[in-house]
Amino acid sequence: MAAPAVPQIAEWVAPATWRTVAFISDLHLQASEPATFDAWCAYMARPQADAVVILGDLFEVWVGDDAAVPGSFEAQCAQVMAATAARTPVYFMHGNRDFLVGDTFLVQCQTTLLQDPSVLTLNGERCLLTHGDALCLDDAPYMAFRAEVRSPGWQTHFLSQPLPARQTMARGLRDASEQRKRSGAPYADVDSAAVRAWLSAASAPQMLHGHTHRPADHALGGGLSRRVLSDWDAKATPPRLEVMQWSGGSWLRDTPH
Repeated sequence: MAAPAVPQIAEWVAPATWRTVAFISDLHLQASEPATFDAWCAYMARPQADAVVILGDLFEVWVGDDAAVPGSFEAQCAQVMAATAARTPVYFMHGNRDFLVGDTFLVQCQTTLLQDPSVLTLNGERCLLTHGDALCLDDAPYMAFRAEVRSPGWQTHFLSQPLPARQTMARGLRDASEQRKRSGAPYADVDSAAVRAWLSAASAPQMLHGHTHRPADHALGGGLSRRVLSDWDAKATPPRLEVMQWSGGSWLRDTPH
C-alpha cells in the first residue's frame, strides 16, 4: 500500500521541572477483566512520575461519553483518572478502540487530550508519540475501516444512535476481533518507511508507540529508534503490566509492584 501523507504533527514541550514521565498504552480496560482494572487502579494511585501519558486503547471499546453515567464502569474509570490528575498531570491519546473519547469525558476525568502524532520534548530530547495504528499500512482492510470510522460523518451518525444500539454494534466489532485472534491470522506491524518519514517530518530521532502489542526497542539505523509499549493483561503468565519511563534522559521498562 502506498504510504499516505505524513499527518500534521503537534508540538509539546514538557516543563523543565519534570524528571520522570510514565507512558502506558493498550490496557483495553473493560468490566469483564477486573484483574487488569485493579492493577491499573493500583498503579494510578501511585504513578511515581511527574506525568502519566496514555498512548491509546485505554479502553477496550468506547461508544460515546454518554456511557459514563453514574455507577457505570466508564464512570469508575473517570474517577480513577480524576483522582490521579488532582496530583499528577494525565494525558490521553486516542487509540483504535477508544477514538470516540470526547471532551465531556476528558473534562470529567481532568485529562488533557494529545493529538496523534505529537512530538514531546523532554529536557531538549525530542520523541514522536503516536498510538501506532495509522502506521500499519500492510493491513489494507483495517486502514480502509480506520478511514471510514475516523470521518466526521461516520462519527456523527454513530453517536446519534441510541446508546444500547451503539453498545450492540461495539459488541459485534469486538466479537469479530476476537474471532480473528483465535484464527491465528497475523496482524500487520508498522511500516518501516512510514516510520522514517514521520520521524524526518518531526525532526525527531525516536518514536514511542503502542497498538501492536509487540514490546521491543528497534534501532532503525542513522541514529533513529522506535520503542514499542506493551499491552496490559493481569491474568497473563507472567502478567503484562509494563510501564515505560523516561527518567533523567534514560528510557526504562518497569512493572509496578
